[in-house]
Amino acid sequence: MTLPTLRDWLFSAKAFAAAMLALYIALAIDLPRPYWAMTTVYVVMNPLSGATTSKAIFRAAGTFIGAVGAVVLVPALVNAPELLTFAIALWAGGFMYLAMMDRSPRGYVFMLAGYTLPLIALPALSAPSTIFDVALARTQEILLGITCASVVGAIVLPVSIGPVLGQRFAAWLKDAGAWAQEILTGEAPATSRQRLAGDIAALDMLVSQLSYDGEAHDMAGRARELRGRMLLLLPVLSSVADRLSALRLETGGLPPELHDLTQDIAAWIAGDAAPEAAGPLLARLAALDPPREELRQWDGLVRSSLVARLTELVTLWRDCRVQQRELAEGRPAAVPQASYRRRPMVGGTRHHDHAMLTFSAGSTVLATFLAGMLWIYSGWTGGAFFMAITAVACCFFGAMDQPATSMRTMLVWTGVALIGAGAYIFAVLPMVQDFEMLALVLAPPFLLIGLLVPRPQYFLITMMLATNGAGSLAVQSRYGGDFADYVDGGLAVLGGVFFALVWTLATRPFGAGLAARRLVRAGWADLAELASGARRRNHAALVGRTMDRLSQLVPRLASNDNRALAGIDGLAELRVGYNLLDLQRDRRALPSTAHGPIDRVFQGIAAHFHKLEAGATPSPELIEAIDAGIAAVAGEPGIAARDAAQALVGLRRGLFPGAAGPSADFLQPAVLMAAE
Repeated sequence: MTLPTLRDWLFSAKAFAAAMLALYIALAIDLPRPYWAMTTVYVVMNPLSGATTSKAIFRAAGTFIGAVGAVVLVPALVNAPELLTFAIALWAGGFMYLAMMDRSPRGYVFMLAGYTLPLIALPALSAPSTIFDVALARTQEILLGITCASVVGAIVLPVSIGPVLGQRFAAWLKDAGAWAQEILTGEAPATSRQRLAGDIAALDMLVSQLSYDGEAHDMAGRARELRGRMLLLLPVLSSVADRLSALRLETGGLPPELHDLTQDIAAWIAGDAAPEAAGPLLARLAALDPPREELRQWDGLVRSSLVARLTELVTLWRDCRVQQRELAEGRPAAVPQASYRRRPMVGGTRHHDHAMLTFSAGSTVLATFLAGMLWIYSGWTGGAFFMAITAVACCFFGAMDQPATSMRTMLVWTGVALIGAGAYIFAVLPMVQDFEMLALVLAPPFLLIGLLVPRPQYFLITMMLATNGAGSLAVQSRYGGDFADYVDGGLAVLGGVFFALVWTLATRPFGAGLAARRLVRAGWADLAELASGARRRNHAALVGRTMDRLSQLVPRLASNDNRALAGIDGLAELRVGYNLLDLQRDRRALPSTAHGPIDRVFQGIAAHFHKLEAGATPSPELIEAIDAGIAAVAGEPGIAARDAAQALVGLRRGLFPGAAGPSADFLQPAVLMAAE
């Protein structure tokens, strides 16, 4: 662990000042639980101003929804405790499902709404007539904390998301550039580059928060456009690597002109990637595109495909570097300087495994309901918090493949926070006589907690210490420490986390392997439907779904020992999808004699992925169908025929990367001359 920087100390001081301001105002206006305002500050506060603002807005919305739900459900069902318990459990699980469906920061609204209702409603069941007052007070306390965090974050040394996002974009492009140089210079990549797709998820979180940043909100559209081009780089780089590998396999090396050009492109990417230098590179690529008479041979088709993919790479890289520099300098152009037009930019289409989401949400419903039944039939005074914390733990970690690990961490650090709060309640707070002294004695632990907030690896520990520490202190306008109440409340909180942990260990033992396998099979099913024409999609939707699936798959593959999954190449399957879309687009412009062979390719690919999905071995007849399709279009005049031939080459290489190319000519010279 590195030592805190000056920026960390400044942020911690800001957070503590905002927390004390919220606590002071809450005490001054005599809110019933002023410590909730203090707790909210640490939940909302972020080193980046835009992130603080967005989370504040989402927390306010989630709190309001949960409070309204409590006011509606409690009076209606208070005389049927079992039914009320089930309704609360169903509410928590339902909103958890919505939160898992929306994996953007906006999903926080649904998660918070899910567990805010039990936190408000359950403790109030002993006096149900006060539910409106309790819900109103809770909303006021949280809104006060939100306001103090947002105001202090925006006024005192605000930190804009813009420069941070610019640095993240630059770092991603640096990694992608290193991969490009390895590909173009013939060096073997040391590590898998699929993780670049996973890194996009972190960028997405920052991009989504730009709209809430007062200094950088005008960059949001440009940042999303840059993100789309960066995502398109991945399949293009993968295609370039594949075509270079195919040429080296078939001919033992590259022609001298093409070799020199790939080295120059690698040097251009490694350097400043000056936009004006892209023009000569593109002109040289156009000059190296094989003539039509060479497209009846496999190496000519592969070279044509390579030139096309290198052209995409140079154009995309130029656009990415120009837009990244504009964002880093805070001067996005009124009209984006982009020249890549071959494919639409990646949209926001996501992949959702509804069966797994339903299982996770259903597990939360059952756990919360059973905790409620234990409370009701045991007559435990503190059982309301036991059920509420069970719901909180299940909602907070339910989207994880292995939530038990995080629940253990939650249990341990909740215990640490309760012990620390107990020491303060019974040894320190009795000696505090005024607010100034209160702020002074609270400063040491909370300033240290604030130092951990900017470090994502300590997020869970920070939240447990801040929320449970401040909540257990239960600071009021008058000291009222009661050891029995403290122990009862502490046991309820720890008991709720422990029950959620035991429930998770019993009902979700399968870990990341099952989710990874389902993601892989979903990709195969997607491609089977695409090939069969059962579902029409455009490039943006295909890439959006596949990249989202890949970003979910990469971390799971890294944590999974299944050898069958270790060889999965998500980028190769994405290339297959691209080529299917291209071939479907070009089929209409091809001669009628080519329609039958092309249709048989579609049928064979659909059957191929259906067999993979069912666990069977695909038929080797597919490669023969693809070769027949190539023979039907290779050497034909027109752009559509050339593009279709390149798509078929891409399909052959994507599905059978280890297969040698056909040795015979695809078309007889006489046929080619007749076509001219």
